[in-house]
Amino acid sequence: MIPAILPTYNRAPLSFERGEGSWLWTDDGTRYLDMGAGIAVNALGHAHPALVEALTTQAQALWHVSNLYDIPAQQKLAQMLVDHTFADTAFFTNSGTESCELAIKMARKHWAEKGEPRTTILAFEGAFHGRSSAAIAAAGSEKMTKGFGPLLPGFQQLRWGDHDALTAALTEDVAAVILEPIQGEGGIRPVPDHCLRGLRELCDKTGTLLILDEVQCGMGRTGRLFAHEWAGITPDIMMVAKGIGGGFPLGAVLATEDAAACMTAGTHGSTYGGNPLACAVGAKVIELMTADGFLDRVGQAAGRLRQGLEGLVANHPRIFEEVRGTGLLLGLKCRVPNTDLVAQNYAQHMLTVPAADNVVRLLPPLTITDDEIAAALDRLDKAATALEQAV
Repeated sequence: MIPAILPTYNRAPLSFERGEGSWLWTDDGTRYLDMGAGIAVNALGHAHPALVEALTTQAQALWHVSNLYDIPAQQKLAQMLVDHTFADTAFFTNSGTESCELAIKMARKHWAEKGEPRTTILAFEGAFHGRSSAAIAAAGSEKMTKGFGPLLPGFQQLRWGDHDALTAALTEDVAAVILEPIQGEGGIRPVPDHCLRGLRELCDKTGTLLILDEVQCGMGRTGRLFAHEWAGITPDIMMVAKGIGGGFPLGAVLATEDAAACMTAGTHGSTYGGNPLACAVGAKVIELMTADGFLDRVGQAAGRLRQGLEGLVANHPRIFEEVRGTGLLLGLKCRVPNTDLVAQNYAQHMLTVPAADNVVRLLPPLTITDDEIAAALDRLDKAATALEQAV
């Protein structure tokens, strides 16, 4: 018989009853170091006191009214995002998948309003933009699309890192290009800064809209508020989610006035998007992340973790091939099956996240301490040693 929960997940045999900072506890009191942060969601750790207070205060006042009415908490968060990013406007969603849906709709509506027949959107092999019909059509991989056809038309996938193919494909007939500055699910593959700058130049030359998916790599994870800032460019449309809610479901689409002007009353909507609870938490997340010294500390922690991981690669060449990523969005490319390393990490009471290309992701809370980094490295070392002994 089918279980009460639709069996679409291959879950680890673990469950947790409480969390604090970088740690989780099972119901028998066993403590786990969380180096996955709910797949880059718990950016400020578990049960951050300021987020708990923001949520509790709002919950005691008002939960939901719908977007039929003005929502002051939503206006506050939107203004904070506009003030701290390239964007002129924001639309709030509940997830990265919902953000992808709007980003694609916005790009195509932009050209329809201009009377230009641009509908093609260029995407890249290895991408992950969510699991809706539009998102899987953009990604295009058989793993994501098999059995779900016919797919939404109008997407063209290019090989990741193939500059010649991109240059040939990016013509004045293309509506938009969508990509992650750092592929997360695809194996922690950063797009080099000079490539992002070159892509921005190509889009400017052809008038094509640039959509950046910063659902996983955004919200402070690279040591800047958003990853594209390192390259000194800005997108026309950007997808945000995960860390923006610090664990509470929240997403957003940020856009320039030019890209978003087509989205007038009635062209899009959401029942829960931008609800008072989510926006109260989101505003507190932005406040904490943009405070003096916060992102500098992320950079320091990232350097310490990266240095330690490079040492592990050197000490365990039969287990690890290389370290990938930027900031606290890091990956270990493995020579053994990455699922074996994840399992050994469980044995060391530590959580890590697998990805494509035989990579194990390390996505700790941005508030991780030096002692916790040392503990993570020690547990990885023990996990690698156990795998060596098993080979």
